[in-house]
Amino acid sequence: MGITVQNITGNTAMVIWPKMASCADSFYSIMYHPNWNSMLSSYSRKNFQKEERVPTSRSSFVVENLTPLTTYIVCVTCQSANPSSDQCRVFNTLERDPASASNTKKELALGIWLTSSILLLIIAAVLLYGCLHLVCRRRREHLQGPNGTSKQDHGKVWTKSTAYALEEIGRERQLMQDTEEKHPGDIQLATIIENPSVCKEPVVLTSKSQEQVPMTGLCSAIN
Repeated sequence: MGITVQNITGNTAMVIWPKMASCADSFYSIMYHPNWNSMLSSYSRKNFQKEERVPTSRSSFVVENLTPLTTYIVCVTCQSANPSSDQCRVFNTLERDPASASNTKKELALGIWLTSSILLLIIAAVLLYGCLHLVCRRRREHLQGPNGTSKQDHGKVWTKSTAYALEEIGRERQLMQDTEEKHPGDIQLATIIENPSVCKEPVVLTSKSQEQVPMTGLCSAIN
């Protein structure tokens, strides 16, 4: 059986054989094995690393995924039995193809680039989250002010204090009016305290002229 091996590269080889009309099976068995040593190995089917089956209508097969610079043995038989020596051929693969090596390098470079891009995206996302968190915290602290209260809270407290002071002033005035109505001939004294923290001169109201006469020197005496 004249088996030939053609188009040998670093990773592939084409095996060609003549058709056999007396083939008992409906397929051909293509068996091959690397690093073949005829002195130590026999032609038993279990000694072959791989086996491929093709229909009997074909007379060639491309063996792929071979190792460069390696000695292989390939056998073709049309029966489910051990091949004979005349059904086998030994061949050597060549160096790795430049195109295959280039493709391998490109795939490796692409994998490194994708990994680096993913890591950079993760780092950028972490930094962006940290910056946004810091900006939001500073803005919240700025709104709350040094005492931990916001400007809106300060405005509410100031509004309530003002309303309370105005209410107290109104009560004092109403009390003075009621007192004047009850005792129109007497001199009534009334001190209006607008702000407890600020000392102001008391005012004396006279019932006759209805004039406000400040009492000077009181604050200086207290101080």
